[in-house]
Amino acid sequence: MPVYNAPLLSIDAAEARRYAGLQKATDFDEGKILEACEDTRLLAKPKGIWEIYDYDCETQTINANPPCPLQGKKIGQHLAGCEKVIALSATVGEDIEEDITRRFASGEYSNAVLMDAAATAAVEQLADGMEKAITPKMGAQGFLLKWRFSPGYGDWPLEQQPELIRLAKAEQIGVSLTTSMMLTPRKSITAIIGLYRKQENSTAKHSPKGCAACTQKNCPSRRK
Repeated sequence: MPVYNAPLLSIDAAEARRYAGLQKATDFDEGKILEACEDTRLLAKPKGIWEIYDYDCETQTINANPPCPLQGKKIGQHLAGCEKVIALSATVGEDIEEDITRRFASGEYSNAVLMDAAATAAVEQLADGMEKAITPKMGAQGFLLKWRFSPGYGDWPLEQQPELIRLAKAEQIGVSLTTSMMLTPRKSITAIIGLYRKQENSTAKHSPKGCAACTQKNCPSRRK
């Protein structure tokens, strides 16, 4: 049950711009985005946690106690050939959310929207950092990592979010669920990463990831 506490030294302004839906806004003040990123970074309390489990790809079952059968065709396809999975969770805490809410209430709509986008970029960046920390550890055991897959992607239902919270032990970093299956703090994620063994004299196969794997073609945050 490793815990990840690395600080956020910066937040990717280009990603914050994308999450704010400003990819095509050529005349938007870049300084406002940078300011929102810095304000968000100062408020962030980044934490991550993960746990490793054996996985039966034939039955799509994580061998936890109790076992967790995964629902949905897409997650089964994604984890095909995996011997193990990592259940992880990451959050940047509640302080950012409270500040965003305060800014909306006081009429600072532009700043609030930009901070919300920066916070989304921050938690994804945190999860990326976790993957980078995990990769060499798993590589030393002969495993390669598939990209992280979260409830709500494809046909993996959000109703399995409680199971992922349990598997990742997310409550130990303060992440829980509302009655509508939304994560709280809101700027948090859960995900599964598949672990598979690289065969000798073979090349790693890469399936589409992120926006390339998503069917929402008109999403304003979609990578081009």
